[in-house]
Amino acid sequence: MDYRDAGVDVEAGRGFVQRIRSLVDSTRRPEVLGGLGGFSGLCELPSGYREPVLVSGTDGVGTKLKIAQVTQRHSTVGIDLVAMCVNDILTSGAEPLFFLDYLATGKLEPTALAEVVEGIVAGCRQAGCALLGGETAEMPGFYGSGEYDLAGFCVGVVEKSQILDGGQVQVGDRVIGLASSGAHSNGFSLVRKVIAEGQRPDQTGTGYRWNEVVPALSDLSLAEVLLTPTRIYVEPVLKARREGLDIHGMAHITGGGLPENLPRCLGAGQDIHLTVGSWPIPPVFAWLGEMGQIPEVDLYNTFNMGLGFALVVPANQVEPTLAWLAENQTAAYLVGEVITGSGQVTGLPE
Repeated sequence: MDYRDAGVDVEAGRGFVQRIRSLVDSTRRPEVLGGLGGFSGLCELPSGYREPVLVSGTDGVGTKLKIAQVTQRHSTVGIDLVAMCVNDILTSGAEPLFFLDYLATGKLEPTALAEVVEGIVAGCRQAGCALLGGETAEMPGFYGSGEYDLAGFCVGVVEKSQILDGGQVQVGDRVIGLASSGAHSNGFSLVRKVIAEGQRPDQTGTGYRWNEVVPALSDLSLAEVLLTPTRIYVEPVLKARREGLDIHGMAHITGGGLPENLPRCLGAGQDIHLTVGSWPIPPVFAWLGEMGQIPEVDLYNTFNMGLGFALVVPANQVEPTLAWLAENQTAAYLVGEVITGSGQVTGLPE
């Protein structure tokens, strides 16, 4: 017996690293030292910071990966992986410096996994961070044929005096929501259940096929609609702060939707009151609700409902902020206000 007999092809792994080397190099930042292939990645702190603070985050893509694997569409989930991490550390005001990925699979399929890495690279380029390294683990018997899982790790930097931690938010501040690109990477266990078991409106049965087109949503297949990658908000938000826009807080709307994530940017004794109807809700959420007979309150507790990120700004900065975002091709809406409370979101369906 040898390692290949046990299901692990070391030579294929080496070939895979060589295949993705140029992709990884394309994300390089000036602070990166060395290259791909060492036991660790090295990155200097950028110049210009007086009191630099490192900010870190980690996340995965969740069961959205199942759709990619079933439909053999692997090119976008890497963007999701980067987005879930960089959007998180952005809420502290951090600039992403570098990203690491962990890719585990039952059998190394170079073409499919190269597509995944291409997505990771695309996400890193959007976020302006270096893909500093990663790990590809071939684990036969642990993952089935064609299955893989992803985890991501991001490190950024922020000036200590510029950290956003909830202490800057004031009662009377306004909430500006930035449009999502769809369901992003949350709630996909429910999405998959709806697709598998949802009642068809023509009463011809239950369930949908991933390659099926639903005209009410798009002229694309369900798989293409639902695999739309998570929007990365790093470039416009960091640019806005650099150009002097006064932002008191930020929230990344992930698992748990608006009720769970918006309060995470608040200070003590504060709520956010949202005005439902003040922003457009993408049709995919209403469609999922109808097909799965999902109560409206559960939609809001599961999905982002069209808002992937939120900015909290002083009341007198709403119009300048919305104008700036429009000029920078970032769809945004005034959606709520900070009020006295206990860390809740009010105004949503109950």
